[in-house]
This record gives sequence, structure tokens and C-alpha cells, in this order.
Amino acid sequence: MGLTRREFIKLCMASTAGVSMMSWLGPELKNIAHASDGKPPVIWLQAASCTGCSISCLNTVEPDIGAVLLDVISMRYHPNIMAGQGELCGEIIDDVANSHHGKFVLVVEGGIPLKENGGYCTIMEKGHKELTVLEAVRTLSMSAAAVIAAGNCASFGGIPAAAPNPTGVVPVSEVVKRAPVINLSLCPLHPDHLLGTIVHLLQYGLPDLDRYKRPKMFYPGPIHDSCPRREDFHNNVFAQFIGDDGCLAMLGCKGFIATSDCSKRLWNNSTNWCIDAGAPCHACSEPIYPDGCSPFYGLYPLNAKDKSKVTYPVVDPQVTEFISK
Repeated sequence: MGLTRREFIKLCMASTAGVSMMSWLGPELKNIAHASDGKPPVIWLQAASCTGCSISCLNTVEPDIGAVLLDVISMRYHPNIMAGQGELCGEIIDDVANSHHGKFVLVVEGGIPLKENGGYCTIMEKGHKELTVLEAVRTLSMSAAAVIAAGNCASFGGIPAAAPNPTGVVPVSEVVKRAPVINLSLCPLHPDHLLGTIVHLLQYGLPDLDRYKRPKMFYPGPIHDSCPRREDFHNNVFAQFIGDDGCLAMLGCKGFIATSDCSKRLWNNSTNWCIDAGAPCHACSEPIYPDGCSPFYGLYPLNAKDKSKVTYPVVDPQVTEFISK
């Protein structure tokens, strides 16, 4: 791969809106396998989730998801796309963990239930015994090169951990003790974030992470900073109803506290994103999602009784003034 680490990060952060990062990375992807001495094995586990992050990634068009799975990485285990069932799947996981010790990437989608010894989420039978995702993540992470928490549920608990959280769901990082954890915390995960993170891991090692273990190259700052409606905010032009022009703050937009590059990355194969579609940002990238962002269509986290405890950095003084009211 001809790009230096600095060049790669710069391209990730400066990608043009509506253009998939992987489309311009294009031909370089096939070189990864040669540079890293073989296609990197990936094990993808699904815990407490809706599988939306899997669907988001499988919708990748450019490059074609088939090319990614076959030419760029070696997806050894994924519940949605593999043909194997039962004991055979357990053998595949064991083989990867043993023969690629310290060289495979473990991707976990969804939060990890702790109650009843993890019994609320089992993923297969192994040795005629149900294997919980809690046990699988603990065991596999001991020999993985890195663990990627795919989506908000895996990164911070997300919707499965919302109050009253009857199954005791926790983030992946609370279960993994040895391997580094990288949080890709959008809901759902963006395909560029996953593929870009894997590329960085293989070519340059662990990416620079923010205080929430997210790659800084994909979570550069508040969405408000790059919002196309920011000028309306400064001119005090606020939408009163969904579909109106103007800043969406009065309709519940949490872009002041949400950190991501959605406005550049876009969704559905670089077609659109929430705010351009007229919907307020729900801050699905953040640890306080969803409880601390509710109601979604109300003003700034209203159920946070003491707003002074919400410590997200807000640089814009006008935003600080707006939130304090």
C-alpha cells in the first residue's frame, strides 16, 4: 500500500461528501493481503443487537461486498452469511483462534448481557453445551490482535442497555481485558468506518483513539461544526415542524454533542444523512444514547436532571448559551 499513515488519515478526514472512502482507496485494497502476509481472518459475533450493523456493512456497493469478504479480508465466521451450522461453526472459531493467535480481528456487534452468566444471549452449541456470547468474547479476545466494537450497542450498550436493562447488558470494553478495543459507535455502524479501521490496523497498527476509544479520523468533532444548517442556528432561524427550513435544535437535534463525520460520509451508499433528510441528529455516536438523548424530538437531553454533569466539549459559545437556557 503506497500511502503513508499520515496520508491515509488525511484522506479519511478529507473525503468528499457523497464519495465512499473505499471507492478511492479502491485498487490499494487488494495489496493489503500481500503486505500483511495473507488476508486477515475476521470473526464477527452478534450479541444483543438488531443486526443492523451487519446489514449496513453488507450493503456496501463500492467496492462490492463480495470483493471485500473474499479479496480484502477473510471472513471466517458471520452468522448472517455463512452456510455452516452447529458444531462446525465452533470448530471454525477454534481453528482461527489457535492457528492465527494474535493475528485475527474480532468484531462484536451488540452489547454483552451479564445476568444469568450471560444466558440471555447464546450463539451456538459447543460440546453439547450452549455457548454464551459473554464466554465467546472473553475467550476469543485473549488471542485476538484487536477487538472492534461494531455500533453503539457494542461500544456503549446502546438500546439493549437502556433502562431498566433487564438482562444486564454492558459494552464490549467491560468484558475484554487483554486485546485493545476500538469503538465504532454509530447506530448503525458505517461500512467505511469498519473497513478503514481494519486497513489502518493492518498497515499502520492501532489508530489514534479519542477518550471513548473511537478512531479520531472518523470522529473528528461535533456534527454541529459541519452542519449545513449551522448558519441558520447563528441567525436564530429555527424549524418549528419536521420539514421546515432552519436549524433543527428546537426539534431535538443533538448535533451539538454528537461526534462523527456523518455529513461527509453519508449513508445508503453515499446518498444522504439524517439532517439533510430533515431529521434531527439523535447523537447515536455517544455513550449517553439512547437514555440521555431522550426524547429524540425534544430539546437537549431533558431527562438529564443536572445538565452540568454532561461534560461534552462545546466550543461554540452560542451553543453553550443555547444549552444552558
